[in-house]
Amino acid sequence: QLQASGGGLVQAGESLRLSCAASGNILSIPLMGWYRQVLGKQRELVATITSGGDHAYADSVKGRFTISSDIAKNQVYLQMNSLKPEDTDVYYCNAYQRGKNYWGQETQVTVSS
Repeated sequence: QLQASGGGLVQAGESLRLSCAASGNILSIPLMGWYRQVLGKQRELVATITSGGDHAYADSVKGRFTISSDIAKNQVYLQMNSLKPEDTDVYYCNAYQRGKNYWGQETQVTVSS
């Protein structure tokens, strides 16, 4: 089970941090990440982190967003800096384990210009 939080309304240039709390040990989850989806469009990858700590980012967020994990708290974070209006979306936490995708509930990020 994944519990996402941290969304909100900010102005362009400001920052937000999303948190995703997993019910189990995240070291047992090979891949976790954040996706976002605008209504009517396909869900797109924002950032991923492996259990070994490797990161990957969408080109649109490189240099602005940072994904990290806290193993002791079983949480994954997405630090979003220099937010732009085009980052406005519904964000989802994801865990990929044993061939299955697990999704947390949505958290809304709105960036005003």
